[in-house]
Amino acid sequence: MKITINREGQEYGPYPLEQVRELLANGTIQSSDLAHCEGATEWVKVDQIPGIETADDSLPPVLDPAPATTSSTDTDVPDTYTPTGQHEHEFIIECKPDFSFLTVQVPGNQSLKVESSAMATMSTNMAMKTKMKGGFGRLLGGESIFINEFTAEGGPAEIAIAPGSPGDMDHVYLNGSEEIFLQSSAYVASSMNVEVDSKWQGFKGFFSGEGLFLLRCAGQGDLWFNTYGAMIEIPVDGNYVVDTSHVVAFTSGLQYNVES
Repeated sequence: MKITINREGQEYGPYPLEQVRELLANGTIQSSDLAHCEGATEWVKVDQIPGIETADDSLPPVLDPAPATTSSTDTDVPDTYTPTGQHEHEFIIECKPDFSFLTVQVPGNQSLKVESSAMATMSTNMAMKTKMKGGFGRLLGGESIFINEFTAEGGPAEIAIAPGSPGDMDHVYLNGSEEIFLQSSAYVASSMNVEVDSKWQGFKGFFSGEGLFLLRCAGQGDLWFNTYGAMIEIPVDGNYVVDTSHVVAFTSGLQYNVES
């Protein structure tokens, strides 16, 4: 059951019942907030959601939330991102920017590449195949040498993906003529026509004391990546200095050099 929360006129979600229990337990939402259950015709208070009370006795005591004057409810409730621009697959990113969680709809008999061990849940007709990508060069980059391929057999399927690092997640659509470079640990998932390459020749100047190693992503389709903490997109016009440990991704048109 999916539940949408309305707090002070702002809607959030939808969330599964277990997540609503957690949000209620930690004070992110209140029992007096409004909730709409999937398939229901009316909004009810959170404490009137069917089944919400079954876990109450097992939850630890919750401290009173901070006064409204010292916190912002708009930022306390996890954010949800749905694509508005060009994309190949329908998807949603929930709980941005702290614990981003990606759910992708895969059409029947189509496949999706996913970083090893990132799959959280999937439909029963989703088949997994593990392939080695990037070989020894990718191992040097600190990224696992395996990428899993998930195929929706016989009909559409859903896969939920939880990256290894808690934090923000973003999506770009590559149109076939673009390239994007990722910090090696940032790769999450991509369409089958997106090539992920760690053996490209331009990486040599990007070794540093932080051990930064770049993956080159090219082709056509969706690409998802994440990082520990939040991401900020910076349009560069002229020169700009960024510590190598804070680089997440950049487009191929950006000229760079590394200085000690």
